[in-house]
Amino acid sequence: MPTDNMATRAPQFQHGVPWNEAFRVWLRVAALSFGGPAGQIAVMHRILVEEKRWISESRFLHALNYCMLLPGPEAQQLATYVGWLMHRTRGGLLAGGLFILPGIVAIMALSYLYAAYGRLGIVVALFFGLKAAVLAIVVEAVVRIGRRALKNKLMVALAGAAFVAIFFLQIPFPFIVLSALGVGFIGGRRRPDLFVQAGHGDGKPDAVVDSLLGDALPEHMRPSVTRAFRVAIIWLALWLVPVAALLWLLGATNVFSQIAVFFSKMALVTFGGAYAVLAYVAQQAVANFHWLKPGEMLDGLGMAETTPGPLIMVTQFVGFMAAFRSPGTLPPMLAATLGGLLTTWVTFTPCFLWIFLGAPFIEKLRGNASLRAALSAITAAVVGVILNLALWFAIHSMFHEVQPMRGYGFAFDAPVLLSADPWALALAGAAAIAIFRFKAGMLPTLAACSLAGVLLYVAGLQS
Repeated sequence: MPTDNMATRAPQFQHGVPWNEAFRVWLRVAALSFGGPAGQIAVMHRILVEEKRWISESRFLHALNYCMLLPGPEAQQLATYVGWLMHRTRGGLLAGGLFILPGIVAIMALSYLYAAYGRLGIVVALFFGLKAAVLAIVVEAVVRIGRRALKNKLMVALAGAAFVAIFFLQIPFPFIVLSALGVGFIGGRRRPDLFVQAGHGDGKPDAVVDSLLGDALPEHMRPSVTRAFRVAIIWLALWLVPVAALLWLLGATNVFSQIAVFFSKMALVTFGGAYAVLAYVAQQAVANFHWLKPGEMLDGLGMAETTPGPLIMVTQFVGFMAAFRSPGTLPPMLAATLGGLLTTWVTFTPCFLWIFLGAPFIEKLRGNASLRAALSAITAAVVGVILNLALWFAIHSMFHEVQPMRGYGFAFDAPVLLSADPWALALAGAAAIAIFRFKAGMLPTLAACSLAGVLLYVAGLQS
């Protein structure tokens, strides 16, 4: 158990926890990382702050606030940050790497099954039920994040503007993020009271005062321009050299080059969590690159919802299917495997860069009111983007036909109401009732809807 003088031993903490114990703890965190960022952060808080007492409540929230400023999955970056705090770079690699490893393995295995047997009737039926539950879960995410983020009329207006921009005007997601960033940064200086920062915590004081790390700044956390330059060179090379090599060797039109470039760009704009960026991914993967069909994007999200790791792991499925359908001279499954792994590499390598490069400077970021206001504006805009994702999923999974609407600057798909699938609507409605009325968990809802889809197929009610 920690003692009162443990804070004084902060610089020696990296030697105070055996490496095998750190491995076991992070493996446990990884195995329990279901349920999206809120659930994953709660698991880390319980294990790291309450059970192990490795770090204090204040340092945990400090790290979380920094990770919320970054593009990418905040839970994975939080794990990387804490791991690096405890055991330097190798600790960050261990924590962040283990956090995504179960998801990599699970999504890859499910992608193999999907590519090989996805057209079997019973498999189609299982994913038919899964889509209905995923739609209800996305709607619940809109409500949950909206309650936290839309604290006043300005925040509601930002969310509404973002929804109109992406759904009706087809304005790219990165432009929406940058616009919200600018509104928050400028508006926060004029009316900071209107930009209330949203967060996962409830603002309670330190629940655990004593911790092994304490509140002292470890030596390896002190800012250094030389170190920052070295870290930037190493991680930018790990991230971008493979992208440049693919472009040079294969050309810009090759599917592997497209995957590398697209998901590298995505890694720069993934503010607001997986649901927000998935609208951007779906828009590009389906409408622009034609890697997937609309319903298949929902299938991939269902895989990510039911496996451990960040929800953004669905991008591995997207890269897998993209390369599977354009394998070139490679066997399709080999090409798909490489496409999935390439996607994961360019998606998560920047996450380590942001932590290893920026963590020493977080003390300067903590009290910056303009950055907090910018984060609030982005979070409000993200509500509108996720609403777009929910509506897009509903149109393409609940209706058999859509009608493209173009003109007067608008460009969107409208459902043909007479083509509605009654069983899809019924399952989505039942999933919504289970989640909103009876507070059913995500995994039970997904399992029940998947089983319902299989039963409808066996009964001959759904082909």
